[in-house]
Amino acid sequence: MTYFEQARTRETEKYEALIARKNRISDRYNGVYDRYEDPVLTAEHAPLIWRYDFDPQTNPFFMERLGVNAVLNSGAIYLNGKYCLVARVEGNDRKSFFAVAESDSPVDGFRFRDRPILLPDTEPEETNVYDMRLTQHEDGWIYGVFCSESKDTSSNDLSAAVAQAGIVRTKDLETWERLPNLRSKSPQQRNVVLHPEFVDGKYAFYTRPQDDFIETGSGGGVCFGLCEDITDPVICTEEKVISPRVYHTITEVKNGAGAVPIKTPRGWIHIAHGVRNTAAGLRYVIYVFATDLNDPSKLIASPSGLFIAPHGRERVGDVSNVCFTNGAIVRENGDIYIYYASSDTRVHVASTTVEKLMDYTFNTPSDPLRSVDCVKQRYALIEKNLKFLGK
Repeated sequence: MTYFEQARTRETEKYEALIARKNRISDRYNGVYDRYEDPVLTAEHAPLIWRYDFDPQTNPFFMERLGVNAVLNSGAIYLNGKYCLVARVEGNDRKSFFAVAESDSPVDGFRFRDRPILLPDTEPEETNVYDMRLTQHEDGWIYGVFCSESKDTSSNDLSAAVAQAGIVRTKDLETWERLPNLRSKSPQQRNVVLHPEFVDGKYAFYTRPQDDFIETGSGGGVCFGLCEDITDPVICTEEKVISPRVYHTITEVKNGAGAVPIKTPRGWIHIAHGVRNTAAGLRYVIYVFATDLNDPSKLIASPSGLFIAPHGRERVGDVSNVCFTNGAIVRENGDIYIYYASSDTRVHVASTTVEKLMDYTFNTPSDPLRSVDCVKQRYALIEKNLKFLGK
């Protein structure tokens, strides 16, 4: 057997063993959700045919020609009996692209389709795309809303960029139609999510206005706005803040919509992300809030603190101390699977139910915003428990 054949056989066996690996529930418990021990997608899940030249004449040492650095931030949808993740795949060249991974199981066995998604090239200034949210809309289309990034030509800073919300739609995750980028009064938009139902006969978006690529500036938080025509997407109403940034909380620096909101009997539950600054840099965590069923722009519940934060090995990666979600799947039986990335490197899954998520959202007290009041809040819980225990 030649060196090429040995290397190809070895790497193929490793790849198939990775796909076949069964995932187990972690012993970390909080009663709200179950985390799974292993990531569901990593750079190693990228197919070998994406990375290696399989021709021994042009690649006798079976070298990796086009490496993959990370697989992260995936939109999620259940379609045709499959759990489908539209993941952000980042090459060694720092460019990101989208690819569909699917499985019969929600927690393991994800395998990428042979070919990644080749988006229609309608934005000539666009350099990078990432973080697609998938909305199965009542109009019959599946929409993907993602970040469309281009160079900020008005600045001499080589790293200065402009972010807009790109929009595509599909019926099968195979053929994609590119629509114009979303337009609003904000100079930049990131972390935009399309609501799954019409609101007052219009398309509804959760936006995050910001003054530049990194800093939100005057942006007040997660906003809500309406659009008349998805094929000419313009926010035609004021962008109303529904989940604000707040001093000395997990959303102090910025926050943004995550997964498509989940419809429950008590309201729309949103799984979003919040960012604060630390001596070690920005820390991203996942949090939850709820809006009214009939008026999704009206905040009705805001449980205190974070929902999911990076733990253990999740804290280490390309951009450490980051937990981020832009996809969740809700099944007919009420099971929920939340797909979240850690440290901009890999994708994990946590499972819960609609019943548990409602309990958490509507029965967890809100943040009283001052240390002394937080202690009083905790005292009340302690005293209740001591009385219950007969002490």
